[in-house]
Amino acid sequence: MTRTWITGYRNYEIGVFNNNDIKLKVIKRALKNEITNLIENGCDWLITGGQLGTEQWVIEIVHELKKEYPDQFQLAVIVPFRNFGKNWNETNYGRYQQLISSADFFASTSQRDYESPQQLKNYQYFMLTHTDKALFLYDTENEGKPIFDYKAALKYQNQNNYPIQLIEMDDLQDVAAEMAEENKSNHDI
Repeated sequence: MTRTWITGYRNYEIGVFNNNDIKLKVIKRALKNEITNLIENGCDWLITGGQLGTEQWVIEIVHELKKEYPDQFQLAVIVPFRNFGKNWNETNYGRYQQLISSADFFASTSQRDYESPQQLKNYQYFMLTHTDKALFLYDTENEGKPIFDYKAALKYQNQNNYPIQLIEMDDLQDVAAEMAEENKSNHDI
């Protein structure tokens, strides 16, 4: 069995505030390309959290990919504490509830509401020890909240065989150029 932890930037860290943003189309294409590659190479479980941004986009992408690959993988959404997202506005929390309902498995690593940053460290440890590799939408030149997961993964990698794949800003630029070329080709027809 192969299990991959997928996480990355929150939407506000990369300036994506609506679903029509061209940046989001590029990000989703890059994520979909890498997730498809994981599935086609035998990944059985895609595991993510429920954070706004990358993690929720992953859930959306995986939901779409289930149509193409109906029995080839499963999605687990694991969050760091009970009542995760409860303090978000009604729209964000409702969307989160809808997204997690599409997961094959849902759990929280702590059965208590948020109490301390230790719950987040315990969550990282759980994700690292229950996956075989990681895919992060993260660029070391553009720090954000994913730095904590990335540093924990690097530390874990020092003691374990744990591949870490990054989707960086250059990768997003390549996908944007590819999409622009496709768009140009479609207009030329």
